[in-house]
Parts: sequence; structure tokens; C-alpha cells
Amino acid sequence: MAIRAQSIAPFRRRKHTLAVLLNCALVLICAVMLFPIASTLVLSLKREADVHRQPPLLLPCDTATASFDIAACRFVAEGYARVLLLRESTTAPGFRIEGRIWTTYLPNTILYASSSAALVTLLAALSAYAYSRFRFRGRRALLVGTLLVSGVPLLTMLLALLQVGNALRRTLPGFDDRVFMIVVYIGFELPFAIWIAKSFFDSIPRELEQAALIDGATPLGALGRIVVPLAAPGLFSVFLLSFVQVWNDFTLNYFLINQQAFRGAIYGVYDYIAASGISYNALAAACVTVALPVVVVFLFARRVFFLAMLEGAVKG
Repeated sequence: MAIRAQSIAPFRRRKHTLAVLLNCALVLICAVMLFPIASTLVLSLKREADVHRQPPLLLPCDTATASFDIAACRFVAEGYARVLLLRESTTAPGFRIEGRIWTTYLPNTILYASSSAALVTLLAALSAYAYSRFRFRGRRALLVGTLLVSGVPLLTMLLALLQVGNALRRTLPGFDDRVFMIVVYIGFELPFAIWIAKSFFDSIPRELEQAALIDGATPLGALGRIVVPLAAPGLFSVFLLSFVQVWNDFTLNYFLINQQAFRGAIYGVYDYIAASGISYNALAAACVTVALPVVVVFLFARRVFFLAMLEGAVKG
């Protein structure tokens, strides 16, 4: 027994040392990833004078003494006020928001991201279910073609998309930049979404549908009552991935939209750079304003998203 305990002790020490090193590496990686985010957030809360202060300070604090006093820090909303263009209201007490990022660019991005993600999820679910459950001629070629389409570089299609968009605007009444952008986003996000959704449908046993059919359910009823609820976490992951991709788009917004009133939030940050010159605290506030909605969505949906992706990866 003593010999066995002596042989186990070095193994436990090595295991403990490995765990400590792994945790230290994870902390270092997280620190490297979070530093740009934290520095942008702190910069957005600085005054313009503190931004250009020499020597530069990590926090907007007066640290003349050796001891650090957090009460000496001056976190202000000057940058956010400039981004939102807060004006005193003449009709009601308080302030109103006039900044284009909040009144124009963010609503456009919400429309593009939510509409495109919802339609991508619906079309991907229908296509993936057909690929997963049915065997037909050309199925494998279509799957491979779908994967190849998702790998085509975006920049190689910009000129063609620009010409197609101009032709559709001249031909179809009511076809404006918003409709065109939603169609383009669906086309770019759908191929990869089909493959993700297919992996979740493949993980659902067909015996469940067969049992529902034996009990008298129609094929459509079995799909709606059995398959879709089981695949709901995976479909939500498809929706979330598509939503984030559209939200973060800049290239298509910049090249394919003709009217300023139809552009999205990421372009709004670029537009604010041109308008504000070198107002770094206001620029950081614009970045935080645009990124905050997606961060909030991920905070509330992270559990469903990661569990669904892990389940699809393991079962697929």
C-alpha cells in the first residue's frame, strides 16, 4: 500500500502542476484578448484633455501621490454625449438623441441583422432537413457545391453585386437598398448555415419521426412537433451566428449601399471617424455603442449557444 501511494504521489503532483500551468495560460490568453476591449471602454469614459495627457495614464486619475485613489478618477460621458448628440428638448424636459449612429445606423443594422438571420435560419432549416432525411440524385454534389460557394471570397463578387443591385433598382419598383442588402446577406450566410443546421438534424434519430408517423402524425406534423423542437438550440445557434456576421459587416455596407440613410452601424463608426477627426474618446464611445447590443445578446444566449454547438459537434 505504501509503495502504491508513493507511486501515485508524483503523478498527482505532475497533474496539479499541469493544471496550474494551463490555468495561467488561460488567464494570459484572456488578458490579451480583453485588453483592447477594456482599453476602449476606459478611453470612451475619459475627457478629451485626459486622452492627450502626457505622460498617458491608463485611467483618468490624478496620481500625484504614491498611493492610488480611485476617488480621484474622472469617468465622464463626454464621448457618448458627442456620439449621441444630446440636445436639450424644447417640447419636453430632458434631452433628445440626434446622433446618426443611434437614430439611423443602428436601426438599419437591427433590421438587416434580424431579418437576414431569421430568413437564413428558416431556409437553412428546410434545406438541411431535406439533405439530412432524403436521398436523391445529385445530393452529394449539391452539398459539396454549397460548401464551395461558402468559401468564395467576398471581394471577388463585389463588382457583380454592384451591377446586379443597380439593375434591380432600375427594374423593380420598391426595390431599395434595404431589400437588396437583406437579399445579399441571405445569399452569403445561407451556404454555411445549411451545413451547420444539417449537423443538428443528423444528430436527431429518425426513429422518433417513425414513431410519430406510426401514432398517426403526418410528415409535416412530425417535423413540427418532434424534429424542430429538438433542433431548436441548433437553429438558434444558426440565427445567432448569422445575426453577428451581418451586424459586423462593413464591406458590403460601404460598397453596395448608395444612400446614406440606409447604411449600417459599422459604417456609422467609419463615418464618425471622418466627422470627428481625432476625437479619440468620442470614437471609442462610438465603438462601444455599436458593439454593446451584440455583447448583451451573447451574455443572455451564451449557454444555449455553446451547449448547442458542443452537442452538434459531438453527435455530428
